[in-house]
Amino acid sequence: MASSTTRPGQGPADSHDVIRVHGARVNNLRDVSIEIPKRRLTVFTGISGSGKSSLVFGTIAAESQRLINETYSAFVQGFMPTLARPEVDVLEGLTTAIVVDQQRMGGDPRSTVGTATDAGAMLRILFSRLGSPHVGSPNAFSFNMPSVKAHGAMTVERGSQKAVRVSYTRTGGMCVRCEGRGTVTDLDRAQLYDASKSLAEGALTIPGYKAGGWNYRLYTSSGYFDPDKPLGDYTATELHDLLHREPVRKKIEGINMTYEGLVPRLTKSMLAKDRESMQPHIREFVDRAVTFTVCPDCDGTRLSEAARASRIAGKNIAEVCAMQISDLADWVRGLDEPSVAPLLDTLGRTLDSFVEIGLGYLSLERPAGTLSGGEAQRVKMVRHLGSSLTDVTYVFDEPTTGLHPHDIQRMNHLLLRLRDKGNTVLVVEHKPETIAIADHVVDLGPGAGADGGTVCYEGTVAGLRASGTRTGRHLGDRAALRKTPRTPTGTLPVRGADLHNLCDVDVDIPLGALVVVTGVAGSGKSSLVHGSLPADAGVVSVDQGPIRGSRRSNPATYTGLLDPIRKAFAKANGVKPALFSANSEGACPACNGAGVRYTDLGMMAGTATTCEECEGRRFDASVLEHRLGGRDISEVLAMPVAEAREFFGSGEARTPAASRVLDRLADVGLGYLTLGQPLTTLSGGERQRVKLATHMGEKGGVYVLDEPTAGLHLADVEQLLGLLDRLVDSGKSVIVVEHHQAVVAHADWIIDLGPGAGHDGGRVVFEGTPAELVAAPTTRTGEHLAAYAGA
Repeated sequence: MASSTTRPGQGPADSHDVIRVHGARVNNLRDVSIEIPKRRLTVFTGISGSGKSSLVFGTIAAESQRLINETYSAFVQGFMPTLARPEVDVLEGLTTAIVVDQQRMGGDPRSTVGTATDAGAMLRILFSRLGSPHVGSPNAFSFNMPSVKAHGAMTVERGSQKAVRVSYTRTGGMCVRCEGRGTVTDLDRAQLYDASKSLAEGALTIPGYKAGGWNYRLYTSSGYFDPDKPLGDYTATELHDLLHREPVRKKIEGINMTYEGLVPRLTKSMLAKDRESMQPHIREFVDRAVTFTVCPDCDGTRLSEAARASRIAGKNIAEVCAMQISDLADWVRGLDEPSVAPLLDTLGRTLDSFVEIGLGYLSLERPAGTLSGGEAQRVKMVRHLGSSLTDVTYVFDEPTTGLHPHDIQRMNHLLLRLRDKGNTVLVVEHKPETIAIADHVVDLGPGAGADGGTVCYEGTVAGLRASGTRTGRHLGDRAALRKTPRTPTGTLPVRGADLHNLCDVDVDIPLGALVVVTGVAGSGKSSLVHGSLPADAGVVSVDQGPIRGSRRSNPATYTGLLDPIRKAFAKANGVKPALFSANSEGACPACNGAGVRYTDLGMMAGTATTCEECEGRRFDASVLEHRLGGRDISEVLAMPVAEAREFFGSGEARTPAASRVLDRLADVGLGYLTLGQPLTTLSGGERQRVKLATHMGEKGGVYVLDEPTAGLHLADVEQLLGLLDRLVDSGKSVIVVEHHQAVVAHADWIIDLGPGAGHDGGRVVFEGTPAELVAAPTTRTGEHLAAYAGA
């Protein structure tokens, strides 16, 4: 317990030098009690599922944010996320927590690296001051701001009434045609309707416009055309009314409604949304029916002609934002304008922070939605590096994700800088390079899920190495270089690849082997692997992108595991399979199968409480009377994968179809996941491994994996290498984009891109075996691999 005594020359406030956690029971934590030193760098280690995130994010950060949110008015709280008080007996010494996670940034096309940081705003101010010709305020250079002109009159009572003329003008920088998106869309009419049919016969072929539905009746009952007339026979006026008519209020089937043509209606309901957030069937329709082309008016810059006409040192703001940030920093330093010297100095420091954090290869115009999880996390870091805040708690979720060993050193320096400003830095991490710089280490485990949730070690890094815990034993692990690489069965040729920063790359990727693509962040690895492989190569791409689905989705539903389980329950009990789905007939009527009930409290934040009827089990009580192997369906969904393998592998519950899926989940290191855990709670690495387990049942010949070691403990990397070997030995070709040196050392063939990032990369700097790379380490990857293998 923290001492209440003070040292000479100190006040009582100086004695609060630890964050004290007592009796934490969030998720799988088992009455965890620890003391975390303030103004130090503390790293939390342990295998996936051991409880690290539950302690750091679900307990410490969540309670800090909840307490801060409670200081706001009820009205403001209504716009904030709901945070329940974590299950913990005592939490003392908390400071303001700033979570810097790997959640991808907004997918809106108007959200860019520039708008997500202060850099874009400072550039707009700079052009409003120095740009020639002068256009207007900083708003005149914003593609998120339309130009507005308004005229009117208002009545003011001052003894007698009199009208005052009012005019309002605001100059924005938004391109009128594309509305600041940089692209324009067009709809293929052939994909909207079948001209040989009438509306009554179901002519519309748009998702959600099923014959008889309300969207459909809006058109059949509008009175503008004969619903029994084939669309191919429509007059020009009728076709215009169907497709392009402007919104008009009218009574349709006795209800006052707004009628508008299909094209403007679809533009608002579908095309204005981020493609990745759409449901799969709608996304498929949009891909089929919509063409995206660069806006011809602004040439993709998103800006009005006036904004593009204003220049500083011969460049307009669109050209400046398109520059690589490292080059932009040099351009800003070259401006000598005493009138805006403080602004130039601040902008220069912000841009230098991008370079320092390893993101100098980006441009400010880069859409935020295209950043990887690791890139998004580092962009968020830029905001905090120049912050004047001190004595706050920064919480990082694997900040080294997506970083080459060369870049990890820079990340470590930045974490230490945040600490040295007087902040408490909490880091969830697996990489030994970052664990090594910790002032304090908390190791959780010893296993995952129900086998984890306890503190195995707390203290210094040296003590961790000697502790004998799973992390301590594996901290010095080194994978040996592959001595006898496999002989390729063929090659996958890539010719003239020039996506993004690739410089007309020609490369032959071996088939029937484990190929690792390496290089510093931004060198062009993803552009080569995800954007340049031939479309007919039978490639199965498994990335860390979010899995589309609601909070009802879980590993059992996503992998297809629930289908054979439901059939096995139905066969054993002589009832319908639909009874054993929480999204169908078997759902608890009180919570509709959600397991929780959501209450909207108006202006205050809504609440989620466990359903009292089913006690969170999601099923109707009558369904839980049906059993298989002595277990009901809710008990089966509460099983970890490892337990479920044994349950469905033999005995009364033996189900071969379920066992095959469970074996694949265990193969990818997810034996600790419960079958019913919501997909929304999985980390990026866990999501990728769930996808991999699903795709392992497909017939694709080439697997492309994007950093499969993300979120993996050192002890689990060996299991992953075994899985990759089994995939290759079964006849698959595996291409891995990876920085982890154990995977690079284990490869049959390495393709190293670089030598730098952005326009300094995009070239193949090495092709060959790991042994050849170490023998002549001429690249950054070679230097680090040689040091790793020789340790």
